[in-house]
Amino acid sequence: MFRTRLLSGIVLVIVALALIITGGNVLLAGLYVVSLIGLFELYRVFHIEKSLLGISGYLAASVYYLNLGVSFLPELEMFVLGFFILVMAVYVLQFPKYKVEQVFAAFAGVFYVAVMLSGIYQTRMMAGGAYIVWLIFLCSWGSDTCAYCVGVLFGKHKMAPKLSPKKSMEGAVGGVLGTVLLTMLYVWIFQDEMHLTTEYMFILAGISGIGAIISMIGDLAASAIKRNYEIKDYGKLIPGHGGILDRFDSVIFTAPIVYFLAKLLIVAI
Repeated sequence: MFRTRLLSGIVLVIVALALIITGGNVLLAGLYVVSLIGLFELYRVFHIEKSLLGISGYLAASVYYLNLGVSFLPELEMFVLGFFILVMAVYVLQFPKYKVEQVFAAFAGVFYVAVMLSGIYQTRMMAGGAYIVWLIFLCSWGSDTCAYCVGVLFGKHKMAPKLSPKKSMEGAVGGVLGTVLLTMLYVWIFQDEMHLTTEYMFILAGISGIGAIISMIGDLAASAIKRNYEIKDYGKLIPGHGGILDRFDSVIFTAPIVYFLAKLLIVAI
């Protein structure tokens, strides 16, 4: 099991490196495919993955990613309202086929998976994004690793015992501090390439610290959905890791946070 998990993890890292380093339309297309798979996994929980309601969600995700590439929608509100009207039309025209929670899962799922994951692409394409984008993964996977190590060594107080009994408050603090330290090391190594001042280095470390906290919410949110619907994993696509949502549950939350904080706090790098 460990060997399978390790090998699939290595392959996942290689694919992620290739997509993010390349950037542009290659990254956008890769995230689009990942989003559709993740959306399928989420819709399967609500038994709408092959229904007209689910197809509406896949269509909306497609429109959203196409707009990121060629920008044909003048206002994002048009997309939101249009998609909402679409799912409500499916709901009423096929009534009583769907329950209301399925309808709202179809609507919210597009934003939870597709829109939030697009933060990776948007971060990569901003000024200095070739370097800033890696903060997303430091916030999620780096935080998770640091939290695990600190939790094993010093964890005593449970953070969310009903959702994740092994997570501790000590581990959470260790995850945040570890992420900040990893980010400081990262930006120190690449400070010349990123043309960073000391002020910007601390700003990026602060962004990572906030992202690490948000990543824990993402992790626990995915666990809460699984607990509610009594499933172990969202899928089996990644051997030893589960599905896309099992592996990217925290990345989904950190991607938009890093993007918006970097856009807000960093004028130019």
